[in-house]
Amino acid sequence: MDPVILSIPIFFILIGMEVAYGYFKNRKLYRLNDAVANISCGIVEQLTGVFAKVFTVAAYDFIFRHYAIFELENTWYWIVLCFIGVDFFYYWAHRMSHEVNLFWLGHVVHHQSEDYNLSVALRQSTFQKMFTFYFYFPLAFLGFKTEWFLLMGAFNLLYQFWIHTEVVKKMPRWYEYLFNTPSHHRVHHGRNPIYIDRNHAATLMIWDRMFGTFQEEKEAPIYGITSPTNSWNPVTANVQPFVRLWHELKTIPGWWNKFKFVWAPPGWYPAEMGGFRAAPEVDRSTYHKYEVTLSPKLNFYLFFQYLILLVGTALFLFTLGNYTTIQQIVIAGLLIGSVGVLGSIFDNKQKAIRIELIRVFASILVLSFLVIQGLMPLGIAIGFGLFGFVSVGVLSRIDVHQISLRP
Repeated sequence: MDPVILSIPIFFILIGMEVAYGYFKNRKLYRLNDAVANISCGIVEQLTGVFAKVFTVAAYDFIFRHYAIFELENTWYWIVLCFIGVDFFYYWAHRMSHEVNLFWLGHVVHHQSEDYNLSVALRQSTFQKMFTFYFYFPLAFLGFKTEWFLLMGAFNLLYQFWIHTEVVKKMPRWYEYLFNTPSHHRVHHGRNPIYIDRNHAATLMIWDRMFGTFQEEKEAPIYGITSPTNSWNPVTANVQPFVRLWHELKTIPGWWNKFKFVWAPPGWYPAEMGGFRAAPEVDRSTYHKYEVTLSPKLNFYLFFQYLILLVGTALFLFTLGNYTTIQQIVIAGLLIGSVGVLGSIFDNKQKAIRIELIRVFASILVLSFLVIQGLMPLGIAIGFGLFGFVSVGVLSRIDVHQISLRP
């Protein structure tokens, strides 16, 4: 079982503690729509990862089994060295994900949030694995077992959860020097020009110090990306960067320039278009985060729908082996479509309200099928089904005209 999936309950306990801390300290650390969008991106990434790993992990395992140079014993020091190796190659995969336009498509989703809290750690891109999995192939060539690689990769990812917070200001100086911390990672998520493309480390900060990408936290970061996504829909969040790159490519003159643009750092343009465009300074006096204000009733409705989706996603991931591939695709598709529809409602898309009714009925049909196939206990299915029928009744009574978009 993936340690990341096993840690899901702990993630939400810690998020709840951070929310409570912000409430008692009178600090607005969370916005419902932003936090839900972050978690939704994580849901989509975990669900698509079920299928992506069939390719990415298989590729690593194929190299290990057929081309490994050494046979490494199951000793603690080789496993520790594997962790250091994973951390080292993560640094380069992460750095290239910032310094190459094409690879940025697979990572930008993680940086779209304009807030900074533990929910941002769950905001992962659906396509990142497809752009970076081959960075780790040297470990397979050296003989580090596939199961070691997967386990150390999971621990590498788990470490990064706690550094997505503004609650922790500074760790002891020796720790700040050696390891990644909330202070260092706040820099990484800042869109301030001084912070762009800095602090790429996962666990060990020594890589940034060695390769010249380290930046100490000085001014308060402004979070997000230079071209805001302006959507709470996780599907939009993942697809929009590809659409933007395609539109930009059409403005680049000449095939050679187009090729260079794809592989150049973000901000690169040919000389005839004015050359490199640095990230602009952010005017704090005029800067506003993307915000959509919904009626309280609709916010409550969406909140409880997401709770049910979280439970459903967790149950699906924990019992994945019980389903055939076709069943996995159908259930994952329904869950991804669900968070997409709810994200569109958060975005004030009126058509999404009607689609939401279709989604609820589709969910009830899928639940019925799972019960018939003996894949879900009748009691749980009845509970989900009753919630679905109640949802339809509640939704029909909500005045959607109370929704207003912030100017």
